[in-house]
Amino acid sequence: MVTFLHTADWQLGMTRRWLEPEAQARFDDDRVRAIRRAGRLAREQGCEFVVVAGDVFEHSQLREATVRRALEAMAEVELPVYLLPGNHDPLDVVSLYRQERFRRHCPANVTVLEEVGPHRVADAVEIVAAPWRGKHPEEDLVAAALAAVPPPASGTVRLVVGHGGADLLDPQGSRRATVGIDGLRAAADRGEVHYVALGDRHSRTDVGGYGFVWYSGAIEVTDSREQAPGDVLVVQVSAGQAPVVQPHHVGSWSFEEMERDLVSAQDVDDLVDELAARTGKERVVLTMRLRGALALADYTRLHEALEGYSTVFGGLRDWDRHEELVVLPRDAEWDGLGLSGFVAEAMSEIRDLSTSASTEPVITASSSPSEHDRDDDAQSAQDALTLLYRLSGAGRR
Repeated sequence: MVTFLHTADWQLGMTRRWLEPEAQARFDDDRVRAIRRAGRLAREQGCEFVVVAGDVFEHSQLREATVRRALEAMAEVELPVYLLPGNHDPLDVVSLYRQERFRRHCPANVTVLEEVGPHRVADAVEIVAAPWRGKHPEEDLVAAALAAVPPPASGTVRLVVGHGGADLLDPQGSRRATVGIDGLRAAADRGEVHYVALGDRHSRTDVGGYGFVWYSGAIEVTDSREQAPGDVLVVQVSAGQAPVVQPHHVGSWSFEEMERDLVSAQDVDDLVDELAARTGKERVVLTMRLRGALALADYTRLHEALEGYSTVFGGLRDWDRHEELVVLPRDAEWDGLGLSGFVAEAMSEIRDLSTSASTEPVITASSSPSEHDRDDDAQSAQDALTLLYRLSGAGRR
């Protein structure tokens, strides 16, 4: 029997345009910390080695500091670590794995799976690797790797390490490199494959429910659509027996979604209280979808609260243009601004434009350019009303 840790999709050096610089730095640091947590877990669980099933790095042109810090973290794993080149970090002419800075600082316990196996990794344990040599392979690399090696010796545990989508999860067959699961099942039935460690899918997945083909998922979450991200898998495999796979969570970030209907001051209070009560905000990326119609004072108060929380959360997304929230200034609020003359006339026009959002058709992907323009104009008008209300100090009188 062999016990090892299966992980994938570290994508070190990944950036997110909606993260503020301070949050991006924290995001980068926590991805490296996840490697250290995975290493500690592997030692605690009695693992003999670690396999990373592709996309270790986001791309090949990373900063020196990113590469050095990653390699330092891998050295601290204190177990053999096997890295498979994937679609983000393939073995092409500019591959990071072939650069001098990587080879010079690569620790002794780290091996890049550059060649199709078998690679002997322990007594009676071998890996058949299916590395990517370019971003657009023209075949199922896992099937090609297995076809290139003889069956394993009797009693040998064979692990396959690959990267890419599985055909059971991509019935349209959108990519030629899709991994064929039927071929793997046939190989397993013949005793030629005992476990398949895959990367590329960021959600932890038991492919087909067969129990021997797994995606570990991304070591840290990258999108709200991912299911069970931030995990690694501790795997026990014996020849002739079904693998025992145990997920462990090592990620520290979460991507969450919030949908709310807001029509009153109490709704705004409840939303603000809910945000205040959340713990670990600095590592939460929150995507908000807000619907409804609010008085100008309530809309302004909400806007100010969200602006404040945008500096506290890891990320607060889609506030400024993705909500379906309308401002409906009441006459008392309007009169309270104390405007007169030209400014009053101009703001009356802005008020009319802002309220037009409640009567315009819903904007869809098929909407005409003029409809999108009207939607943008209405949103800009709402922003102008909010700014004027804040500058006037009306909300604090």
